[in-house]
Amino acid sequence: MSPNRKFCIFLNGRSGDQGEDERRARLTALCDAAGVSATIVTPNGKQRLEDAAREAIRRSQADVIVAAGGDGTIAAVATAAHDAEIPMGVIPQGTFNYFARGLGIPEDAEAAIEVLAGGQLEQVALAEANGAVFLNNTSLGIYPLILQKRESIYARWGRSRIAAYWSVLLTLSGMRRPLRMTITVDGRDIHLRTPLIFVANSVFQLDRFNLDGVAALKRGEFALFTARNGSTLDLARTAFRLAGGAAQKGEDFDLVTGRDITLQTGRKRALVARDGEKSLMHTPIRIKMRERPLQVIVPTPDASTDTTTERDIAASS
Repeated sequence: MSPNRKFCIFLNGRSGDQGEDERRARLTALCDAAGVSATIVTPNGKQRLEDAAREAIRRSQADVIVAAGGDGTIAAVATAAHDAEIPMGVIPQGTFNYFARGLGIPEDAEAAIEVLAGGQLEQVALAEANGAVFLNNTSLGIYPLILQKRESIYARWGRSRIAAYWSVLLTLSGMRRPLRMTITVDGRDIHLRTPLIFVANSVFQLDRFNLDGVAALKRGEFALFTARNGSTLDLARTAFRLAGGAAQKGEDFDLVTGRDITLQTGRKRALVARDGEKSLMHTPIRIKMRERPLQVIVPTPDASTDTTTERDIAASS
């Protein structure tokens, strides 16, 4: 990367464990030490993250926008960077950081900023659901409802492994009926009833969960998982086997792969989770790759990074 690049760091104050002021001060000090010229911008909370990131690019006139946050923040910044046709950098500050870890970007802020200063550009295929970008996964059914329940539990009791597992159990116990779906994959229709549809776009995430589909993703396809329609006990067992990396194709879920996916629920709108962020989308929902890739700053091949940090996947986004 050119040493004269002007960076805009988009800092999501809701991500990470430290307070916003403390994180801003630390990032400023680390950028100064690394010789990175950066403006740090924090969204005001009233705007959608994508819109706030677009405004940050426009106001800062930056050559590169950097996402400092979790995968939801990174997806929003990726949208703005792709629209503006500028590269994106990443300072991972989420819980799992699948996107960054999959590209070899270190989770330590100091090391991540060193990548901004001396890394190289890599082209990354960008996925979308009805035009909205996602980096790791998008899903319908029980998973968005679990995220919704988890937020309310976190707000009351704080973030913890127990709270994450409890949100799963509460959501499963309150589930009434599965989705009646028509799934079209590369022109082929599949009709089924399922409590969960999960479309993966992250090789790293599939590896962490010990799931099939890696070869398809490397071919530029998606891996679409559907949970078996069973009792609440069956779903709980599948959820915890998935969390432990022991879910089995054909027993806990079914898998199809393809490049162009359309999901039709028979309803006008559906609750959709994209990289842990929830939104209502009009149906049908079309999932495909954008034609133009996103440019992301990654470590140079000789850089030594550790992306194998163990995380509790019970609260995974």
